[in-house]
Amino acid sequence: MGITANMMQLGTFPVDKVDFEKIRDTLVLFGLTPNQSKVFFYLGKIGSKTASEISKAVEIPRSETYHLLTALQNKGIVEASFQHPIQFSALSINKAIDVLINTETERLNRLKKSVPELENMWKKVPGNTSELEEESEEKFKVLQGGNQVNSKIFDMILNAKKECRILGSEKDFMKFYHANFLDALEEQKIDYKLLTPITKKSKYIFDDIDKSKIKKLCPSVKENLCFLIKDDDEVLFFIKNEGNNKEMRAIWTNSETIIYSKALLFNNIWTKTDSSEVDFK
Repeated sequence: MGITANMMQLGTFPVDKVDFEKIRDTLVLFGLTPNQSKVFFYLGKIGSKTASEISKAVEIPRSETYHLLTALQNKGIVEASFQHPIQFSALSINKAIDVLINTETERLNRLKKSVPELENMWKKVPGNTSELEEESEEKFKVLQGGNQVNSKIFDMILNAKKECRILGSEKDFMKFYHANFLDALEEQKIDYKLLTPITKKSKYIFDDIDKSKIKKLCPSVKENLCFLIKDDDEVLFFIKNEGNNKEMRAIWTNSETIIYSKALLFNNIWTKTDSSEVDFK
């Protein structure tokens, strides 16, 4: 029996391409590379295998497969047996997600704690640049990949003095929830407003959030629109193409003109949208 166009083969295991790609792309959001995701997926669905068997099934050179398995072990989501030859197995998806989220949370907490020390060391080193001049310049940064984009969003939230406003699709807010952005907003104790579609699938992510801070985005707003405004002095907006490029991309800027236009759009939608408790029931 042949493999259809919408199917792929991992060893003797037939997999729907679309399902696999969705799972792979989601695992990439949790910090895995595409090939690490492929190996983890294979082990999670097939069970314990040797490096040689994995290499052959996922069609990755054996030398690279060993590196991928080592990286997955270091992340704590793949385990190795003591038998010969060594057998590798994956944690259950629920346990693996918990491990990845806890690891990322710990890393971000360490970074946050190191900020004062880094700032003090930085000030001790003399330089010729003027911080005042730097702050007055309009800047644009293209952010590529989940690490760059997520780090910048965390930076904006953690440095907000007054307010953050976020507009995005249901899929965007699911990602924000799993990346702990919503928890960070709560911890900062700043004012914030959220505009997003709210369905039975996603309403649970707002359980611990003040409902007066959320409004349901009308269906006429396109899903590719997503941006975050911080204190009216920074804005980050996502670039979403319908092509094959699935890498997360965004633009950050402190341009007054762009911030004003995004804030005007957000405030206009917020004002015209009725807040209704029924959305969360």
